Amino acid sequence: MHLKGAEDGGHPVIEAYKQGLRPAVGYELNPWLLCLSSYRAWKAGYHGKVSFLKKDLWKVNLSDCYNVIVFLAPGVKPPLATKLLAELPDEARVVAGRFPFPSWTPTSTLGQGLEQVWAYDMKEVPTVKSCLGTQPGVPRHDVPREQQHSYS
Repeated sequence: MHLKGAEDGGHPVIEAYKQGLRPAVGYELNPWLLCLSSYRAWKAGYHGKVSFLKKDLWKVNLSDCYNVIVFLAPGVKPPLATKLLAELPDEARVVAGRFPFPSWTPTSTLGQGLEQVWAYDMKEVPTVKSCLGTQPGVPRHDVPREQQHSYS
């Protein structure tokens, strides 16, 4: 299983690795958080087992990811939801820390307050449909992925 996401100092990526998710990759643009994540992985004995890359999550193709963890501000969630719906396979799971996706119903939740997380199984997340069918960039889950069209 793959895990990719914007992380909070490396903890989610390290924990994902401990839970058996491979590869465990974190994306971060902030050089300080990137350094902190790498340091925490080294200190915990996971250097070389987990990866932290300086990449823009918006430019990373997530189509091969089955587990995604995100720690992002509420204002970023709507455009991220569109990206995830367009790229993730139906079997994927998204875990959001601190702030839920406003238009998605979680499959499960854990914790409270700042420690709360929301889990979403992509096959359970409804797609946004217009009166003419699926909107551009949002996959129809009832059509096989290889038959879905890309809109540019």
